[in-house]
Amino acid sequence: MDPQQLFTPVTLGDLPLRNRVVMAPLTRTRAGDAGVPNDLLVEHYAQRASAGLIITEGTYPTQEGRGYPGQPGIVDDAQAAGWRRVADAVHERGGLLVMQVMHAGRVAHPAVTGTDRVVAPSAVRLSGEAHTPEGKLPYVEPHALTTEEVQQVVADHVAAARRAVDAGLDGVEIHSANGYLLHEFLAPDANQRTDAYGGSPQARARLGVEIATAVAAEIGAGRVGIRISPAHGIQDLPEADADDVAATYGALVDGLAPLGLAYLSVLRADPTDALVVDLRRRFGGKVVANSGFGSATTREEAAALVDEQHADAVAVGRALIANPDLVERWQAGEDENAPDAATFYGTTAEGYTDYPRRAA
Repeated sequence: MDPQQLFTPVTLGDLPLRNRVVMAPLTRTRAGDAGVPNDLLVEHYAQRASAGLIITEGTYPTQEGRGYPGQPGIVDDAQAAGWRRVADAVHERGGLLVMQVMHAGRVAHPAVTGTDRVVAPSAVRLSGEAHTPEGKLPYVEPHALTTEEVQQVVADHVAAARRAVDAGLDGVEIHSANGYLLHEFLAPDANQRTDAYGGSPQARARLGVEIATAVAAEIGAGRVGIRISPAHGIQDLPEADADDVAATYGALVDGLAPLGLAYLSVLRADPTDALVVDLRRRFGGKVVANSGFGSATTREEAAALVDEQHADAVAVGRALIANPDLVERWQAGEDENAPDAATFYGTTAEGYTDYPRRAA
């Protein structure tokens, strides 16, 4: 294995990466009540610009879809202007920045969104409690989107993508993973619909394909990625039927394949297993692997995934939280800072922009 392969260029659609280390989307809750990217976000992302590609934290496309206090949005002019500052800072350091557009679906809470409802494919309540400005509160029963309202979800994603690229970002990643709205449509655990968006695997995959198609038409397919997490088992979406998982994600990828998207990002504990191999074959384009949701991705693992051609690039999370200069450290084989999980979510610079860089 030649670990230097990880540091070679690769092109994902219209995105020319100078290395194959991708900063994974990481919720960090530093954007304040208004969801406007501020000085902290500008510094945080600019510090990590040596990654081949930065995927932003999940950014809400509509107020109803805001999942967390401190989460940034891309709904209004002030938020777009904040993201322009971030994009400019990353570009000044030679980096690339793609916005992850994330509608939280039933994971949202009215105490966070400020709206009178949250929405989902079906009126199936999420168990547990939401983190809100009022403390932990039980999740609410979501409003089941009507067939007509589903089209507004498509329009919201298109509008968010347009605002993002108009603000200077290099593209968008559609979030169809981790138990949020588009993943809820894929999963029979949350999707009990009987219209064109529920029932069969093909019907449950329909919304993801429609959104990707519409966003690609708006900003160009080469600027669009999509993230999936088949059978990841979080947020009450166990997806326990392996045959249904294979059929559902196969239908989704078959619908995406003709679009010529920049990449497919797959969150999977084993990015080399048969399901991922099949999805990669059916997609026919570039794939970003992410195995690190349960455990941190190491330099050796990332290098092996690229060297053994299981992925074209590797999404890395915790190591990039703690090491703004991770690419340089990995390339030189140097020690890393350890991430402090107690400061992953907060409102200050602590654990966000104060990790030390390597010695000159």
